[in-house]
Amino acid sequence: MDKKALLMERLSAIGKSLEATGDAMALLGLGSIGVETARLDKYSDLDFFVITKPGKKRRFIDNLDWLTNISDAGYYYLNTPDGYKFLYKDGIYCEFAVFEESEIAKATYSEGKIVWKDSDFDENICTPTAKRAPWKPENLDWAINESLTCIYVGLCRYARGEKLSGTRFVQSFAVDILIASSSYFAEEVKDFKDEFQHERRYENRYPELSLSLPKMIQGYDKTVESAVEILKFIESRYKVNEYIKKAILDLAAEILSK
Repeated sequence: MDKKALLMERLSAIGKSLEATGDAMALLGLGSIGVETARLDKYSDLDFFVITKPGKKRRFIDNLDWLTNISDAGYYYLNTPDGYKFLYKDGIYCEFAVFEESEIAKATYSEGKIVWKDSDFDENICTPTAKRAPWKPENLDWAINESLTCIYVGLCRYARGEKLSGTRFVQSFAVDILIASSSYFAEEVKDFKDEFQHERRYENRYPELSLSLPKMIQGYDKTVESAVEILKFIESRYKVNEYIKKAILDLAAEILSK
């Protein structure tokens, strides 16, 4: 059996196991096992919510027999008060949360698909109350200048020996802002867009822009080189203030000359 088939079979088995407890109301599949099954592949995991009867939430958090009676567990830990990250020995990985009916309306999540439900369960309560989108800078001027100052501050820290902090300012903070601003630079290719993270499927959504990422994110020992490439990327799309440009390039040259 291939991995995709095994994933869906395991999901179905979890639904049946929940039903057998008599204490669950529904199993809601999310992501690639929810309404986005077209992107399901062998690297996917089982991301789901369990909705329980009133007062039964702790039963599914304190006792994972509803998972382990299907197949042997290899690893798991309670990563939030509501649920676990869980890896079966056969390689099926799960991330899940457990809610009572009264809690699900307050949860923040993307639209999912009911895998199993009790006959008395109203599946309409599993409709997210509002669509959301990942953060995007309100205007390009702010985004560019925030990125430029992140680069400059990062190089200052890198120069004084704070390499980790410098690396994060240049290759994480500055680049994250630019990624969040991608729609200012190019038209987004239609794909499964994540409501929480810009970087998900970025290579598919912005194929041309993604080609610049290897030069912009070269790693811990290449922070200065990365900074120069990020500046080049910005300059190719925006008129950069000459003073901040010179400050960045002078500092980069100083560090590289040592």
